[in-house]
Amino acid sequence: MTTVIRTSGLVKRYGRHNALDGLDLEVAGGEIHGFLGPNGAGKSTTIRILLGLARANGGEASVFDLHPWRDAVAIHRRAAYIPGDVSVWPNLTGGEAVDLLARLRGAAARDRVYLAEKERLMEAFQFDARKKGRAYSKGNRQKVALIAAFAVPAELYIFDEPTSGLDPLMDVMFRREVARVHATGATVLLSSHIMSEVEQLCERVSIIRAGRIVDAGTLADMRHLTRTEVSYEGSDAAPIAALSDAHDALVEDGRVRFTVDSDRVTGVLPELSRLGVSGLRVAPPSLEELFLRHYGDDLAALEGNGR
Repeated sequence: MTTVIRTSGLVKRYGRHNALDGLDLEVAGGEIHGFLGPNGAGKSTTIRILLGLARANGGEASVFDLHPWRDAVAIHRRAAYIPGDVSVWPNLTGGEAVDLLARLRGAAARDRVYLAEKERLMEAFQFDARKKGRAYSKGNRQKVALIAAFAVPAELYIFDEPTSGLDPLMDVMFRREVARVHATGATVLLSSHIMSEVEQLCERVSIIRAGRIVDAGTLADMRHLTRTEVSYEGSDAAPIAALSDAHDALVEDGRVRFTVDSDRVTGVLPELSRLGVSGLRVAPPSLEELFLRHYGDDLAALEGNGR
């Protein structure tokens, strides 16, 4: 499998602040890769460097084996980019703005395929193309960029908080369009701090903290690092507490709850069967739990400051 995006030891400084501090990122061709971290972690800075919009102070970066700063034009011909906060021309209608953005990426204004795709997307995203840009809300400005990006095929889609400002229904439409372009073989880099969005869409995830990748892999690979929660109806946790693989057994709201290392779940199930438990629930760790492994101390500090 080819590598579409690669960075090694990437450094970007703004004055004394290191926005990126030795970032190593790799995105394989044809995958949907989640780039996860809170605001200020370095996600947008990374994307700006990959697109040739900012110049790194150190390290290496490549997109399609091209240098982002020297070969930005060639990269942009093959990539579509959606920022988290879209600005549109105040005196152009939404439809005119979509056409202009699409033409910048090589679409012909009167091409039947493009026009049909644009109309389909406008209907799917419930977008009124007749209004002037100055009248659009943040969500509608976001739709302008999304429609223009999806209406013109690309080899690589880079999304930086793309659903910011969208309502839940439009978020569903975004996910459908990502699945559609992925099915054609396109590569997707999705930068987000929304756990559910990344968890539903992405095959691989890289977690960034303070300008460095602190964890990376498939969700299945990463979930073994945390524990799975198991619960069943009952009032006595003693039989479970005696199991070596069970941790933190307690009774809560009429259910016995405990955790088990994710790669040891199958070893516990026969014992639960022997006990004849009912109402069994097994909840694998979420991406949010994986995320908090790396940011839990930050959260604790914020909670402490709030007291």
